[in-house]
Amino acid sequence: MSRDGGRLFTPRTPRIVAARRLQRRREREQSGRFLAEGPQAVREAVAAGAVIELFGTVAALDRYAALAADAEQVSAVTDEALEALADTVQPQGLVAVCRQVDIGLREALAKRPRLIAVAADIRDPGNAGTILRTADAAGAGAVVFAGDAVDPYNGKCVRASAGSLFHVDVVRDRAPDAVLDALRAAGVQVLAATGHGADDLDDLLDAGELARPTAWLFGSEAHGLPADLLAAADRRVRVPIHGAAESLNLAAAAAVCLYASARALR
Repeated sequence: MSRDGGRLFTPRTPRIVAARRLQRRREREQSGRFLAEGPQAVREAVAAGAVIELFGTVAALDRYAALAADAEQVSAVTDEALEALADTVQPQGLVAVCRQVDIGLREALAKRPRLIAVAADIRDPGNAGTILRTADAAGAGAVVFAGDAVDPYNGKCVRASAGSLFHVDVVRDRAPDAVLDALRAAGVQVLAATGHGADDLDDLLDAGELARPTAWLFGSEAHGLPADLLAAADRRVRVPIHGAAESLNLAAAAAVCLYASARALR
C-alpha cells in the first residue's frame, strides 16, 4: 500500500475531480473504470484485484485499516471530497476507483457455466444489481447484460449487487439475438421468464427440465421481454401464483426462477 502523507484531498484536488467524472456513463465507458462505494463493495473489489485507488476519510481509513492495507494506492480525503464522490445520502467513508471486470460472452461460455442470468433491456439499476446478487447467491456462473440494458457499473447497480459484481462473470452485449444463438451453440437451454408463459415453473422442476444447463432470460419491470426474444426462447415460463397477488416484481421472480434451477442442478 502507498499512501499520500500529510495532506487531505479536497473536492478540487485533480484526482478527486477525475474520479467524480466516473459518475457519468460516458466517462466510465471511455476510461474502463468505475466507482465502488462502501466497505462491502470495496472489500470485494480489493479481493478481485480491481482497485486502482482507494479514497477514504481519515476516520474510515482508521476503522477499516486492514482493508486499506490491501489496496495498492490509498488517499485520505476530506468529508466534503468523499461526499462529492459518493452516490448515497449517508456515505460510509470509502470509495474506490476500479477497473471494469466484464468479459466477452465467448470467454464466459468457455467456462461451461450451468446457470446464467440474462438481463435483457433492464433499465432499473436497482433491479439489475439485485439480479446480479441473486444470480451469484444461486450459483450462476455468468450474468449477461443484453440489448439496451443498464450499465452494470452504474453506482446504484454496483451497490445493489453487494459485491457480487466481482464474483460472477459479467458480460455486456448489445445484440440479444446473438446472445441467444451463442447460448444454444454452447448447449444451454434458454428459458424466458414471463407472467403469461405456457410452461409452469413447478411443472418444469418436477419433470427434471431444470437439471440441464440453463440461461434465464429476464426483461424490464415495466415492459417485460420484447416479443422477438420471447418467441426466440426455448420455453416461456411463468412463476405460479398461489395467492391473490397479481404478479411478482422482477427481482422476486428472478430469485424464484434462479433458485429453482439451483435446486435442480444440485
